[in-house]
Amino acid sequence: MLDAVVALLPVLGFLAILRSMDSFKLVRLGSVVRMLLAGAALAHLGALVHGWLLHGGRVSATVLAHFVAPVTEETLKALPVLYLVLRKRFGFLVDASILGFAVGTGFALVENVEYLLALGEHGVLLWIVRGFGTAVLHGGTTSMLAVLSKAFQERHPRIGGAVLLPGLACAMAVHALFNHLVLPPMVMTILLFVTFPVLIVLVFTRSERATREWLGTGFDSDVEMLQETLSRDVTETPVGRYLLSLKSRFPGDVVADMICLLQIRMELSIRAKGILMAREAGIAVPMGEDAQANVRELRYLERSIGRTGLLALQPLLPGSGRDAWQIEMLANAGNAARR
Repeated sequence: MLDAVVALLPVLGFLAILRSMDSFKLVRLGSVVRMLLAGAALAHLGALVHGWLLHGGRVSATVLAHFVAPVTEETLKALPVLYLVLRKRFGFLVDASILGFAVGTGFALVENVEYLLALGEHGVLLWIVRGFGTAVLHGGTTSMLAVLSKAFQERHPRIGGAVLLPGLACAMAVHALFNHLVLPPMVMTILLFVTFPVLIVLVFTRSERATREWLGTGFDSDVEMLQETLSRDVTETPVGRYLLSLKSRFPGDVVADMICLLQIRMELSIRAKGILMAREAGIAVPMGEDAQANVRELRYLERSIGRTGLLALQPLLPGSGRDAWQIEMLANAGNAARR
């Protein structure tokens, strides 16, 4: 019983602490559970691959641990992160860190359960290394991958899934270093359990500061732009003049849809930032049917305007991944409320 507690609880406890540190409540519990399950499923897949390599005599156990496992396991754990990156589900470094750690936690739990079933009573020191070392390694490397991918996505938004490559290389390197046992196992375990929490706390501190700055400046600019689009003399504003210039390139009904889309985007952006501000203050704000109706209308207008029209609107639309993320946040919250 003690072996199971030491092997499984530390990484789960650290994941719970991470989520409790999220003052803006960026990550819903359902998202954490889905990433845990994804990590668990990928651990089973990894075990099958490694079993095939070992039992077929294709690699030795030493080669597998030192060179193969860091590549296969980190690549498998990167798959859910790739999905989240491509779907723009990371708004900030905080949610990237939590969801990445959740994937690694699910992976580590399955791996340690398999070891428990195979080895049984094997001494508590082994399970200290597995629970506080290897399990935190899995969570920490995937968290690092997600954070670095989010940071690269903000700097290079057009390169797609390639933003994972620097973080994946770092995750593989750290994993390989741990498996090579360049230090005694207990020393490596202590080093990991001290280093990763400190790094993640620094990420949280930086991200929460950036979130507050984004909320302050973004809220003001959204309100100002919405006022311009609703103004009676909108044609005298930079926004109005740009919209008028589109009349020569698009039919009048498409330009009208563009104006509606711009207005709805600003209203939803203001609402999303207001919800985050309320969450930080500990206030639960309901979504409201009007917000969900706006999200549905926004999706309809995007399809109606088409790719070319949306490209023409880019100078007026928010360009950061966070602005796309906040619309997804409202849409996902509405879907969860209906379920």
